[in-house]
This record gives sequence, structure tokens and C-alpha cells, in this order.
Amino acid sequence: MIALANDHAGVALKEEIKKLLDSRGLAYKDLGTNTTDSVDYPIYGEAAARAVASGECDRAIIICGTGLGISMAANKVRGIRAAVCTDCFMAEMARRHNNANILALGARVVGGGLALKIAETFLDTEFEGGRHQRRVDLISAIEDRA
Repeated sequence: MIALANDHAGVALKEEIKKLLDSRGLAYKDLGTNTTDSVDYPIYGEAAARAVASGECDRAIIICGTGLGISMAANKVRGIRAAVCTDCFMAEMARRHNNANILALGARVVGGGLALKIAETFLDTEFEGGRHQRRVDLISAIEDRA
């Protein structure tokens, strides 16, 4: 299950992501917003992060104008590793080396076609583990010291 969440800037891109997920037979939970009226992105970033952290969803894709604000909100939730990605290499490395569990996209930064390719890369790439697990564990340990 993939959680989807966005602010007003990400409504159109989220609809494209939903079509991608439908075409791949992947289940998703749409946590909103579904309006282009101005909303506060931290609400939606947190909702997606909590869905992933609780195990209700395996991963999430979150969208705001730049991907920055919504990812900052999501990363405040324990166990979340949200990565803003602007190309496929970043998405691949976020999964392969950092075990990112949330992809953040900037609807005003990447075009729709590229955003879909980034999302596909994020969904298709597995975590390598090995030496990278030690680093992910170090990231998690920071949460314990916060």
C-alpha cells in the first residue's frame, strides 16, 4: 500500500501518480488534499509519514511545490526517511543506499513525465542493505538522542 499526500500545488501531479499506480496494480491510500485552495503542507506530510511509520502503508509519495516543506514535515516522524528527488538517480540512491520510505516531489520543480519516471524508480528499487544498513541505523539513532 502506497500513501499519497499533497498540498494544493500537488493536486494535478498526484492524479498522474494515481494513474501510474493503477496501471501497475498497486494499491494506494489518498490522504489529500484534493483541492487547489491553499492548504498547509505539514498536515499532509505528517499524515503520510504516520501511515508509513505505523505500517499501514509500505511507502509514500508526497508532493508540494518544491517537495522541501512537505518532506521536512514528514521527516519529523520517527522512522521516516523522506527524500526529495529531482531525478531518477536520486530516487534510486535514496532507496538503494538510504532505504528511503517516502519520496517527496516538487510539482513546480519537475515536469509530469519526469516525476512519473522518478516515482517508478523509487517504487522499483530495493534497499541494498550491507554497509548501508549501518548508516541507516546511525540515522535512526539520531532520533533516539533527539
